[in-house]
Amino acid sequence: MNRSLGEGIVAELKGVNKTFLVPGPLPWNPRREVAAVCDFNLRLREGEVVALVGQSGSGKTTISRILLGLEEPTSGEVWLDGHRWDGLSEGARRPRRAAFQYVPQDAMAALDPQQSALDTVMETLRVLGGCSAPEAEEKAVAMLQRLGLGARRHALPREMSGGEQRRVTLARVLALEPRLVVADEPTSGLDPDRRHTVLEDLIGNLPPKAACVLVTHDMEEARDWCHRIYAMLAGRVIEEVDLHAGPPLHPYARLLFDPWSGPAPRHGLAPTGCPFSPDCPQASGVEGGRCSRERPSLRRGRADDHRIACHAGSSLEAL
Repeated sequence: MNRSLGEGIVAELKGVNKTFLVPGPLPWNPRREVAAVCDFNLRLREGEVVALVGQSGSGKTTISRILLGLEEPTSGEVWLDGHRWDGLSEGARRPRRAAFQYVPQDAMAALDPQQSALDTVMETLRVLGGCSAPEAEEKAVAMLQRLGLGARRHALPREMSGGEQRRVTLARVLALEPRLVVADEPTSGLDPDRRHTVLEDLIGNLPPKAACVLVTHDMEEARDWCHRIYAMLAGRVIEEVDLHAGPPLHPYARLLFDPWSGPAPRHGLAPTGCPFSPDCPQASGVEGGRCSRERPSLRRGRADDHRIACHAGSSLEAL
């Protein structure tokens, strides 16, 4: 990771909450509210790459969709490039859509089976980029060559490998020269060598002042490619950390990055207090059983760029 950080703010989430109404198990049961994201805050600078990590259901994909305007927050604010983004109609968002792009997890499902790689990128440039047909073709060919697909530009999705399909989805995003890219598990299902290549193609070809949010279950990807990590659990950030300045301290975040740092979790998430308290090795040492009663708030940790939600406090430093 050698991208330099700029001063401009590309994206900012302020106190974002998202609640879904979920039907009961039987038709006559009332619907209930499920909090998918709680009080999420993020500030993303030019050139920065941040990771959202955590177990399935922790809120990572919901945050990604809210950030791009694919899902509306229940409360809070979304700002992209200095403009308020939440609450807008799609017609109001459309003129700026090209600047904020999404890389899907399932590349095959995201591609039109009847379009070649070249057609896919050209269509994106014409519809979102406003390019003429000759200009779109020139830019599409250049981007596909840059990603090693020059000789495969006329191939259909079913004729490509999984890695090639993903590079086509990258090509149509990067050709637009976006300000923000949200990549949702872009290397899922690939072998380690291809994972590295896909991330190198994505992050290595971002415009200099663009920012990226990487949703991943792969902690090595987060460690190698990102400036900051947001470790999420039950819809909340439990630790925000720059891994190059030191390892995570929260017991749950430590397990994510080092499964041998403690015993494997054996219980579900707690409905009150800290969600991780039933399996946390530090909970028993916290006075008054606070971990099971009181949800810890996110506070400043060992440095300005470190925040942690844990009642154990300074005792974590000695672990």
